[in-house]
Amino acid sequence: MQITDAIADMLTRIRNAGNAGHATVEIPASNLKKAIAQILLDEGYIAGYDVKEDSKQGTITVTLKYAGKKHAISGIKRISKPGLRTYADKENLPYVLGGMGIAIISTSKGVVTDKAARKMGVGGEVLAYVW
Repeated sequence: MQITDAIADMLTRIRNAGNAGHATVEIPASNLKKAIAQILLDEGYIAGYDVKEDSKQGTITVTLKYAGKKHAISGIKRISKPGLRTYADKENLPYVLGGMGIAIISTSKGVVTDKAARKMGVGGEVLAYVW
């Protein structure tokens, strides 16, 4: 099965696994997905992730985080899509829920959060919002 938007697939798998109460979810690996998983780990939205290499592309096993029975991620939304890319310059980086959530930005200096992009003074493609 060919997936046209791999990032949307990753975010959907995480959202669905969290809503279903699963402990982990497996995602086909790529460097961009590893960077997004690292951001989610650094910001405290997931408990951890593990990359398993194989002869093909490998898999990322994401361990989800819960507070009681409630999933740590209240919402996750793909912003820039293959048919409509969304970019933000350094002056117009988005604030998610007034700064309570994060925006994941793909910049020339790597994949970072909106806060880190503001600190570095760079803009880029707005990949997703997480709150």
